[in-house]
Amino acid sequence: MQTLPKMTLATKTILLLDDEVNVRELVELCLKDLGGWTVLTADSPFLALQKAESNSPDAIVLDLSMRGSFMFLQQLRRNIKTQDIPVVLLSATARWLDPQFMQEYQVVGIVLKPFNPVTLPVEIANILNWDYVPDCNL
Repeated sequence: MQTLPKMTLATKTILLLDDEVNVRELVELCLKDLGGWTVLTADSPFLALQKAESNSPDAIVLDLSMRGSFMFLQQLRRNIKTQDIPVVLLSATARWLDPQFMQEYQVVGIVLKPFNPVTLPVEIANILNWDYVPDCNL
């Protein structure tokens, strides 16, 4: 996994790509409400590529088991406007990913499913090397 420079706390924008509506809504709520981040969502690789190019998110959270996820990663890395956006994978099966895959697609980390919704923003912030200040109302 690559090491990212430490970023200071500010409103970040995350593009969330997941085709399962229940998972997408849960992750979106966690990242917005607990993480305090702006969350853009997409349910297809095509829509996600458009949003990544037009919105330049600070990071992408991608469900690896979604149909078209590998094609999405390939096209993301080929586009000069999106090639440097860090990607965090959500996956129940990512244990099999080798370091070569991670490096080739510039995947900075993996959050394994099932994940704890309350700690999800902390996990993602740690992977991305972002400062994270939890909501005091938790």
